[in-house]
Amino acid sequence: MIRNLRTIRAALLGLLLHTAFGTAHADEKPYPDHPVKLVVPYTVGGPVDQLARLVAERLTTSMGQSFIVENKPGGNTIVAASMVARAKPDGYTLFVASSASLAVNPLVYERLPYDPAKDFTPVSMLGRAPLVMVVNADVPAQNVSELVKYIRSRNGSFAFASNGNGNPLHLACELFRTVAGVDMVHVPYNGTAPALASVIAGDTQMTCDILQNSLPQIKAGKVRAIGIPAEHRAAVLPSVPTMAEQGMAGVDASVWFAVVAPAGTPARVVDALGTHIKRAMADSALQARFAEMGIELGGSTPAQLTAEAAKESAKWAPVIKRYGIKVQ
Repeated sequence: MIRNLRTIRAALLGLLLHTAFGTAHADEKPYPDHPVKLVVPYTVGGPVDQLARLVAERLTTSMGQSFIVENKPGGNTIVAASMVARAKPDGYTLFVASSASLAVNPLVYERLPYDPAKDFTPVSMLGRAPLVMVVNADVPAQNVSELVKYIRSRNGSFAFASNGNGNPLHLACELFRTVAGVDMVHVPYNGTAPALASVIAGDTQMTCDILQNSLPQIKAGKVRAIGIPAEHRAAVLPSVPTMAEQGMAGVDASVWFAVVAPAGTPARVVDALGTHIKRAMADSALQARFAEMGIELGGSTPAQLTAEAAKESAKWAPVIKRYGIKVQ
């Protein structure tokens, strides 16, 4: 009798647990069940916008709901980052972040309206854009060694352009300045286009730029590529050696992009997004298309993205401190 009662109680308990968990599972809506917004912190038509739109197309197909790109440029990605940081953490508003958004901005801005570590949940890397160091066509230097000698001969009057104070492209030039031990004048512009235009015109003599931006001007002979600050040469510019190959080990800088969600986004949503993004970034056709722009695609786990952001911060912190780089 006692044994029978115990059996009945166990069966009832099992039924209750099954019912409770089954109901909770049934109450969870499938993700996604309506359109998802991908917020891009750059203008329409640029390489990151193009990447985001192709990712959106792939996710729309593989996840069965529309992924829509919304461009929110401004403030060195801060406008878009702040918007997503305040969004509901349900997986329907995502941020196409850059290394500036997650690793550099917290180091250079005295007041930042978001905290990358607290306000975002990492999802996956998207890709990496190598940089290139270019000089005005009239600068009498064909390689890094000759450029260093020329800069030193100018006695502090050599000027380099950037797309804004505290931007990763600015920091790349400062990293070269540190490793080379040269004295240069920084001239910040409001964007990569005017910075590159100033080098072409000779108002400044050098800049570090995203390779895809400068490639047409390099091919046209309006600027000269001196070196690639990356671990290996760029596939679209194979004749230009890396900075390390030219004796500048440590001058390694690139800009990477990733997808993050508002903090508190459910793990099942993050896992689903990460799986589909990694699959899209591994597509050979997509990789080939972006290789032509100099962008190397590759997904990641959330932990790998977090580690990459920490590595980026550790690299730039001493450079920023040395030159007292701060943005109000």
